[in-house]
Amino acid sequence: MKTQNKRIKISILDITFCLTAGFILLMTSCKKDTSKKELAYNVPPPITSNKKQTPSKPLSKEFNDYWYAGEAELSSYKLEQARYGEIREGKAVLIYVTEDFLPKIQVKADHQNTKNIPVLKLNATKKFNTGVYPYSIMQSTFYPVANNKHAIKVSSSMQEWCGHVYVQLNNKDDFKITSHSYFEGEADKTYTLKKAVLENELWAKLRVNPKSLPTGNLEIIPSFEYTRLRHIAIKPYKASGQLKDNSYTINYPDLNRTLSIKYNPNFPYDILGWEETFKSGFGPNAKVLTTKASKLKTIKSPYWQKNSNKDQILRETLLLN
Repeated sequence: MKTQNKRIKISILDITFCLTAGFILLMTSCKKDTSKKELAYNVPPPITSNKKQTPSKPLSKEFNDYWYAGEAELSSYKLEQARYGEIREGKAVLIYVTEDFLPKIQVKADHQNTKNIPVLKLNATKKFNTGVYPYSIMQSTFYPVANNKHAIKVSSSMQEWCGHVYVQLNNKDDFKITSHSYFEGEADKTYTLKKAVLENELWAKLRVNPKSLPTGNLEIIPSFEYTRLRHIAIKPYKASGQLKDNSYTINYPDLNRTLSIKYNPNFPYDILGWEETFKSGFGPNAKVLTTKASKLKTIKSPYWQKNSNKDQILRETLLLN
């Protein structure tokens, strides 16, 4: 009986040991798998060329060779910005680059897929000071290189010492607008608009084919920068478009505003500068002034790889320092 009890105890110990060892092995294995998943998730995917991605409308060899070479186009501008009834000196930068875009969730795709939409992305930035405090403005536009539909997405952010604002448009069945602002009348809004020409998208459309720019009597949703600076509703306004002498001009009669974009008539149709005339202050005595931008320098670079201290020399090349 004692021998039998001893055997039972040994068997129980063996089973306990096996279960414990198995549990430890399982936990260790889970931790390793989790670690691998977290590591893969946290490492940003490499930015690759979209050369294999074919848009719905064939593009010229000239277009592909320029825009799908694994580089972005960076252009700097001397900026004279009208704000609060005075002209402020600053710098503007236009960053154009092609990307694959996910049509459903409308963000940059990490991997190539036949369902992706090839877009020409424009990040347009401005920096200038108003007295003691600085302004920083950025607008992002994601425009299909097929040049056959409205921008898929437009966003804009503006920061200054009073606070910041953010607006985003998503191209769904209608335009979906989401707005956040520290101003009472603009705070936390979500609504839809019927589709219309977007001023933001015209800066990308011009780079694909300036002859495709809309002319004549139009309804245009002004740039998000303008609507936020002037604190007016984001909606279509009556406008007219004119393409003449390598310049594209939009006139908004109800806003007392004119925008004129000068560009190179030869491919890649780079933007040489622009002028924007509008009321720069508030109240009945607000001055009508003209914002001006003139090109300083253009380079092509995979800027996302140029993030070490030694790469700051490129800012000097762009005359930004």
